[in-house]
Amino acid sequence: MQQSNTPEIPPGCPAHGNTQLFGNDFGSDPERHYDHLRSLGPSAPVDIAPGVEVELVTGYDEALYFLQNPAWFVRDARRWNALNEGRVPEDSPALPMMGYRPNALFSDGAAHARLRRAVTDSLATIDELRFVRQTQQSADYLISRFGSTARGQADLMADYAQPLPLLVFSDLFGCPPEIGDRVIVGISGIFDGTAGADEVLGGALTELIALKHRQPGEDLTTRLMQHSAQLTDEEVLHQLVTLLSGGTAPLSAAIGTSAALYLSEEWRSGLPVEDAVVQTLWDYAPIANYAGHYPTHDVELAGRTLRAGDPILISFAAANTDPKLKRHREQLSKAHLAFGAGPHACPAKDPAFQMTVTAVEALLNRLPDVELRVPFGDLPWVPAPWSRCLVTLPVKFTPRSAPSDAAAPAGPAGDRTAHSSAQPQRAVAAATRTAAPAAPPRKGGLFSNFVAWIKGD
Repeated sequence: MQQSNTPEIPPGCPAHGNTQLFGNDFGSDPERHYDHLRSLGPSAPVDIAPGVEVELVTGYDEALYFLQNPAWFVRDARRWNALNEGRVPEDSPALPMMGYRPNALFSDGAAHARLRRAVTDSLATIDELRFVRQTQQSADYLISRFGSTARGQADLMADYAQPLPLLVFSDLFGCPPEIGDRVIVGISGIFDGTAGADEVLGGALTELIALKHRQPGEDLTTRLMQHSAQLTDEEVLHQLVTLLSGGTAPLSAAIGTSAALYLSEEWRSGLPVEDAVVQTLWDYAPIANYAGHYPTHDVELAGRTLRAGDPILISFAAANTDPKLKRHREQLSKAHLAFGAGPHACPAKDPAFQMTVTAVEALLNRLPDVELRVPFGDLPWVPAPWSRCLVTLPVKFTPRSAPSDAAAPAGPAGDRTAHSSAQPQRAVAAATRTAAPAAPPRKGGLFSNFVAWIKGD
């Protein structure tokens, strides 16, 4: 049943049953829902999707407790009582998000340690300067596609924040153009709920792994395959899917929200982009409600019994905005939970932060007069529980009159200093890039066109 919008009836009251963490009412004002849930205690039952009940943890201290005690609260979704008993709808949107997959995210103990080590060791081989350059090249390409339009308008979510991480990941994975196109179509389709998207992504990654057996490269796919953990091809595939799903959508959300916040009237002029990204991670956690845990035995929490095998989800969004933290936020600095905590914390938090900052800086430097067309407070949010992501981000700017404007590198003495307190090596990396003119329309997919643009074809 759809929740009422009547303010006198709070979400989750007996008239409604559990609080619903989906739909337009939740999407338009999640903080009102979190405030109500806090009034019930540090955790409360919610419907994460129609017919799917979970226990949602909203307290910061309690969230840390669950995240840092993997022996008592495991991640293996095959323990999910309701799913095993046939009480979860087969077409539930919660299943792709919460259902078991053979990857590090849903593993525990020695199995988790083995898979996690392969992922973290492979990520550790990423060269920072090359990564920044990949991000800047992707930003340059995307801005070249919309920055010279006569209207001087764009939707930064569809035109910039959403495709940018996909280009970077396709490059990091070592995808040839045609496979990269299908990887992007597949992972985008999964988030959009497109039928057959799983098969498209699985087929593309299977071909990529087979290619890397024949032609190893200096890329994440090859490093996972050659790691001493000796992953099977199926395990490599699922770790790649995890990196894609855990990286692309949250990064799109972080880039879009950070850009919108920086451009908003609420933002104090002169503060660096890094501050806008940190505030986004605190106040608009890109992964809002996730990280399924399953108690190995019944536990008591604030007078409530949490049954073994019943799912517990962490509300990173509510925990980060826990009123108990307000007096200490400045001292806590980066102690937000946007990247999780404990043994399952995001293994790529530093590259993720770096990509977000670089993407926002590139936008500000290439389009120095870019402005929001809608006040920050009126921007629409995706009405889903899993992420805090803008639906659209309409902006306006002065169109670039000549392709060379788009190609100007961001040197240490250029616009970058007005928008960034970034480390000097970022500016050095930017100066090594000479962008090509605005890209003409092509018949290939997004990654094919990007690769051709880089090559100057």
